[in-house]
Amino acid sequence: MFTKRLISGIVLVIIALAVVITGGPVLFAVTCGISLIGLFELYRVLDIHRNAVGYTGYLSVAAYFAFLWLQDIEGIGMVMVLSVMVLMAVYVITFPKYKTDQITGAFFGVVYVAVMLSYLYQTRILPDGKYLVWLIFLSSWGCDTCAYCVGMLIGKHRLAPVLSPKKSIEGAVGGVLGAALLGFLYALVFGAHMDEVQNPQVACAAACAIAAVISQIGDLAASAIKRNHNVKDYGHLIPGHGGILDRFDSMIFTAPAIFFALSYLA
Repeated sequence: MFTKRLISGIVLVIIALAVVITGGPVLFAVTCGISLIGLFELYRVLDIHRNAVGYTGYLSVAAYFAFLWLQDIEGIGMVMVLSVMVLMAVYVITFPKYKTDQITGAFFGVVYVAVMLSYLYQTRILPDGKYLVWLIFLSSWGCDTCAYCVGMLIGKHRLAPVLSPKKSIEGAVGGVLGAALLGFLYALVFGAHMDEVQNPQVACAAACAIAAVISQIGDLAASAIKRNHNVKDYGHLIPGHGGILDRFDSMIFTAPAIFFALSYLA
């Protein structure tokens, strides 16, 4: 199991490096694809993956990414509003076939998975995006690694006993501090290339710290959804890791966190 997980992790890192470095249409297409797969995984848990409610969600995501590619902000807003309208139309026309939580869950999935994950691409297309985008990975994977190591060494107080008994408060703090340190060190090496960022070391360290806090919320949120619906993993697409949402649960939160943090800190 460990060997399978390790090999899958290495492959994921290689693919991530290739896709993010390439950027442009490749990153856009991969982000869109991952979003649709992740949405399918979530909808399967909610049992709306193969009905009118789920299909409306998939179409909403496709339309959202189409307008995102065109950088049409008004179009994106229109898609969000129309998504709600169509979902409510399905709800009313087919009543009482679908429950309220299925309708709200469908729209939640569009925002939670697709919109939030799309900030990976949106960060990459910023003026200094080819350098700043890596902060998403540093804050997400760096926080996970540092939190695990610190938790194993000195973790005593449970962070969320019901959701994740192995996570500790000490580990959570260590994850945030570790992510901040990684952001600072990253900026020491690449900060000179960040033309639009004032004081890159401070900005990157602060952005990674903020994103690390939020990434842990994202991790626990994904666990909470699984526990509410009595599932172990969202899928089996990635050997040893589960599904897309099992692997990208924290990154769904760090992507917009880094984007917005840098918008105010840069």
